[in-house]
Amino acid sequence: MGSDSEVEKSAQKEREKKKILALAPIAKPLAGKKLSKRALKLVRRAAEHKCLKRGVKEVVKSIRRGNKGICIIAGNISPIDVITHVPILCEEADIPYVYVTSKEDLANAGATKRPTCCVLVSTKPAKGEIGQEEQEKLKGEYDQVASEISELANTMF
Repeated sequence: MGSDSEVEKSAQKEREKKKILALAPIAKPLAGKKLSKRALKLVRRAAEHKCLKRGVKEVVKSIRRGNKGICIIAGNISPIDVITHVPILCEEADIPYVYVTSKEDLANAGATKRPTCCVLVSTKPAKGEIGQEEQEKLKGEYDQVASEISELANTMF
């Protein structure tokens, strides 16, 4: 008989397979496990400091207004027409973007219960100020994720 940890591991692998099967065909560049974890951690920290725009409408509005940041898009959106214009807007505005496997994971990282299609992470909060030390931490994580995303995009094209 297998132990509980083996059963949990097999169940987790099954969930990962389902996430990958649910991906949209345009979900490229897709973040690997390591980059996905870092990106979601950045989203979590940005949500704590109010440096996050959630949802297609807010993200598009923010990009059109000229705000810069990192766009993280969920890869399992259905219908896909909802987000097909977001990568084009990001490329025109020179904003790095990456796809993650699950909209549920993106929502959990963004501190919402509702699944989220995409988020835009910026280094400055929408309202108010954050402490200098927190700003430096957020900026460091932001720069690291941005460089990894640009490397991933460069290997793709």
